[in-house]
Amino acid sequence: MSTVLEITALRAGYDRTTVLHEVTVTVPENGVAAVLGHNGAGKSTLLRAAMGSIRPTAGTVLLDGEDITRLAPHQRVARGMAYVPQGQQSFPHLTTAENLRLVADGRPDGRRAVAEALDLFPVLGELSGRRAGLLSGGQRQQLALARALITRPRVLLLDEPTEGIQPSVVREIEDVILSLTSRGGLSVLLVEQHVGFAMRAAQRYFVLEAGRVTSSGAGGTGAESTVREALSV
Repeated sequence: MSTVLEITALRAGYDRTTVLHEVTVTVPENGVAAVLGHNGAGKSTLLRAAMGSIRPTAGTVLLDGEDITRLAPHQRVARGMAYVPQGQQSFPHLTTAENLRLVADGRPDGRRAVAEALDLFPVLGELSGRRAGLLSGGQRQQLALARALITRPRVLLLDEPTEGIQPSVVREIEDVILSLTSRGGLSVLLVEQHVGFAMRAAQRYFVLEAGRVTSSGAGGTGAESTVREALSV
């Protein structure tokens, strides 16, 4: 399986504190790579470094073989990356429809992209007139995902999309991710603590501990026990 995003020997952190120590993670083309680990392991820092929100002190980030390590976040977006951070982010005082239109405006296929997003998450159409701040956590997460997908990314970075969400919505999000990657044209770097969800979705997994990859391998449900054992250490 070919690789679309390749993070190699990445070292990054905040001020003088190094959080990631020579981390290497690869994302398969039209597939999912899951990064798992306990709180403080460096998972969110990895996504921020991949997106360019923080600048690494060593290592490289390649997108389709192009070195994007020094590119700004907006330049990475232009090349087909999208990032959904932790916390179901949206504009709370805008309606669901307004949140979607804000991303779609100015895009040649904006209306079509919104329609496709609503097909993936029908509940958003039912709640189009409701302010985003009044949506449930699961509905806000679906809105955040829909907003990212309207940009038609090649690579989608997801930071714990199932955190604090009811199981039925977790399954819906999982189904959407699997559907999109199976169609082709989308790859996902997924940060998760929900091992079952991650292993059902991922072709590759990486376990982070104290900013280092301590275990990695092929994903799938058969790897779940191995991952749980790695996380218990």
